[in-house]
Amino acid sequence: MQGISKRFPGVIALDDVSLEVQPAEIVGLIGENGAGKSTLMKILGGVTRRDSGEVRIQGKPAEIATPSEASQLGIEFIHQELSVLDNLDVAANIFLHREPTRGSWLRLIDRDRIYKLADEHLKKVGLDLSSRTPTSRLSIAQKQLVEIARALSGGARIIIMDEPTSSLTLTETRTLLSLIGELKTHGVAVIYISHRLDEVRQIADRVVGLRDGRNAGTLERAEINHDRMVRLMVGRDLKDFYVHRENGESKSAKNTLTVRNLRTSRFPQSPVDFEARGGEVLGFAGLVGAGRSEIARAIFGVDPRMSADFQLGGSELNITSPQQAIASGVYLVPEDRRNEGLVVDFNVRENITLPALKNYASAALIDTAKETRIAQEMCKAIRIKTPSPEVRAANLSGGNQQKVVLARWLALSPRVLIFDEPTRGIDVGAKAEIYSLMHDLAMKGVAIIAISSDMEEILGISDRIAVMHEGRLNGILKRPDFSEEAVMRLATGTEQ
Repeated sequence: MQGISKRFPGVIALDDVSLEVQPAEIVGLIGENGAGKSTLMKILGGVTRRDSGEVRIQGKPAEIATPSEASQLGIEFIHQELSVLDNLDVAANIFLHREPTRGSWLRLIDRDRIYKLADEHLKKVGLDLSSRTPTSRLSIAQKQLVEIARALSGGARIIIMDEPTSSLTLTETRTLLSLIGELKTHGVAVIYISHRLDEVRQIADRVVGLRDGRNAGTLERAEINHDRMVRLMVGRDLKDFYVHRENGESKSAKNTLTVRNLRTSRFPQSPVDFEARGGEVLGFAGLVGAGRSEIARAIFGVDPRMSADFQLGGSELNITSPQQAIASGVYLVPEDRRNEGLVVDFNVRENITLPALKNYASAALIDTAKETRIAQEMCKAIRIKTPSPEVRAANLSGGNQQKVVLARWLALSPRVLIFDEPTRGIDVGAKAEIYSLMHDLAMKGVAIIAISSDMEEILGISDRIAVMHEGRLNGILKRPDFSEEAVMRLATGTEQ
């Protein structure tokens, strides 16, 4: 790719960007949210048309107008946002538009062959389930692996992976990284986009950095380390990445959330008891499917629960709906920001003010000027990259969409703030800002509950770590007892 430029209304997404990938090479593509990584790859994958520049494959000019044309050229794209179809089974998703047929001119779909081949691809990505399983029954992590199996089934020569491990467990991540190594031995090139820099360091033969839509530099294999990648991305060093402050003076009894006998609909036989103290970050760790998100959704009133007793600041708290949670100062930043955290067809201003429109209304009419002022303040405070609060949320990068969800609650007065995978798909610079923000809120006495599958993150940000295993709270670790081994013992069912 040479001299690639792309402009959107009010934004220069790419400015004369070049990228070269050799057969059997793993290239790490890094940069902050909004740096242009996804746009560049969407151009290569036929999703977006470039304004200028040239794409060459094996030295020949290539015009890639659609994803199907990219696929015919051996380019497969695994997007950050899931694109599987829940109304189909796993095999149908893997071979969508490429179904093997039988019956000569009748071209009937050969379902027996589809299931046989799909089962083989599922084994390659370490997913132990039948390809006949309805996709709607799968977790986000399992759906991610189905997308990877779909790309592999197409016989790709270049596979673009955009945050492929953002929802995977440690074991699933190791399986994927091992799989990428196998692809390399078969001559397949991989362009690997990830904000998990340790993964990039492990597998990349070369790292290419983008910053503000331009080439920021390249690191060869011997040069790749965490600090150099950070400097390539943000143009500066990030000191105190995990900002951990002693917060003894910030403890707030009035914002302490006490949870007793919480039984979720998914794990009705496993009552959960814990206390999220005002002024601390209580991390929730565990394997995917352990029941962490179910607890968050039950507290916020999104999902029904079998039983629960809540107290906030020592007073009884009755939450049966998100409206009641919001009125009580209990807020949730959900894992699936695009489908559950945002109205993507609304603009940034409308998304930020949506939960509390009464605060922006006079005589039942919304005061747009007041909305705009608050939205501008929030965009500036947490560095939401958008030319205007009037830009549709759908047009923002994944990290900036997450910031809009966060800005929505920060514009109010949180007493308890629940983060479900707070930095999924967010760049290293924005991660540092969100970690600092979480601890600033804790210093002000807010109770922070942070659910994360990133082991380094959960160890770095938490004051205490509650570890889930198959729906039950298997133990709570205090900071002096933190270690990856201690968390994993509890996450896999070993008693504390």
